Amino acid sequence: MDGRIFQLNCSSGGVPKLAVREAFLTPTGLEGDRQRDLRIHGGPERALCLFALERILELQHEGHPIFPGSVGENVTVVGLDWQRLEPGARLSLGDEALVEVTRYTSPCKTIAGSFVGRDFKRISQEDHPGHSRVYARVIQTGRLAVGQLVRLLDGHLV
Repeated sequence: MDGRIFQLNCSSGGVPKLAVREAFLTPTGLEGDRQRDLRIHGGPERALCLFALERILELQHEGHPIFPGSVGENVTVVGLDWQRLEPGARLSLGDEALVEVTRYTSPCKTIAGSFVGRDFKRISQEDHPGHSRVYARVIQTGRLAVGQLVRLLDGHLV
């Protein structure tokens, strides 16, 4: 099942990350995006953070004030089988870029404002499997734009 880039998000550091129509994906992340604490964010193994629009909508339905970009994801995707995104999975983004999921993110208190009762662990993979954001490394750089195709690749094809 293929998906689409619903929103691209950047900030000068911290959250929320704000929507941009397009951005170039470099080996260390989206051009124009910054992280405040490079000990726990960014770098080649955490170059890109992705999250599913469907998970955001579920959380909104539960009453959480979350919105695309509010929990720091760079790419909000729609239409993918999010349960299948696990470390080692590869995604093509648009016509040029290729990324590989490296790990599930560990939520922290900086995103607490997106949750009722400041319950940021609501998107912890450990506590709520399948509801976590994921980090990815960049295998191939390229231009990304809202609406572009996102395809989960069979690991044997790439």
